[in-house]
Amino acid sequence: MAKATKKQALGRGLSALLNDPSNDIQSAQDKNADKVVGNIVELDIDFIEVNPFQPRTNFSEESLRELASSIKELGIIQPITVRKLDRNAYQLVSGERRFRASKLLGLETIPAYVRIANDQESLEMALVENIQRQDLDPIEIALSYQRLIDEINLTQEQMSERVGKKRSTIANYLRLLKLDPIIQTGMRDGFLSMGHGRALITVEDQNIQLDIYEKILANKLSVRETEQLVRDYNTSEQAETPAAKPVNKDGMPEFVKTGVKAFSEYFGHKIDVKVSRNGKGKITIPFHSEEDFNRIKKLVQGDSK
Repeated sequence: MAKATKKQALGRGLSALLNDPSNDIQSAQDKNADKVVGNIVELDIDFIEVNPFQPRTNFSEESLRELASSIKELGIIQPITVRKLDRNAYQLVSGERRFRASKLLGLETIPAYVRIANDQESLEMALVENIQRQDLDPIEIALSYQRLIDEINLTQEQMSERVGKKRSTIANYLRLLKLDPIIQTGMRDGFLSMGHGRALITVEDQNIQLDIYEKILANKLSVRETEQLVRDYNTSEQAETPAAKPVNKDGMPEFVKTGVKAFSEYFGHKIDVKVSRNGKGKITIPFHSEEDFNRIKKLVQGDSK
């Protein structure tokens, strides 16, 4: 207990040093910077702003309340990290969940590591530290890696060194961004895992990706079952011969394109048509209720008489 009290007193002393106008620290070369940077400082929570570079975009209210309850009982075990903007002005680098939970509790101060960095360094620190320490979903991690490439100009090899991940692991995350946006959203919402996403990447046609995605949700397919479904699709595609029939710029045979509108008008729904390279295809008629299904059934039965 005495040890903890001493540590808190040290934090308050460093806070006083930061608040002293005669000791305004703006860079690592300034006087007393070495006494502050890298040490735990007790900061006024109102002096801290959130980081616009934060890669996490979803914060569960329930999980924040649970974290707040834990902080109330045990305190903040791991300090947040901030960068100094000005006197009594700081910006979060990492630890936004802890920061938000502390505000929920109405805490006036919060323990923090103080860093001095420009915007680019702050962005890199935020991305790297969040990838390492936060429970981001696979798409958030992939977007963080992509931002390190686009905005910091890091290579995959450099990122591997920064975050302690294999280059192949980074490449696998980045490939997820090639999935259809609907599937990416499904991953962010937790409807399917990274393993499902990696299996779907091997399907180039995004319409087929979506078909398989719907089957995963409807049948609650495991990653292994999804991989088998994708293998079956890829095998059937390889066995097909290229179609000799003329196709338009959308890849749809002309005879299908001219007829699908008539189908849609007849059934009162947009009809989905899938056509393989050998000219074979599938027509899907959607329905929205039992009554709608019976209406379509009557139309089909009427044609068969």
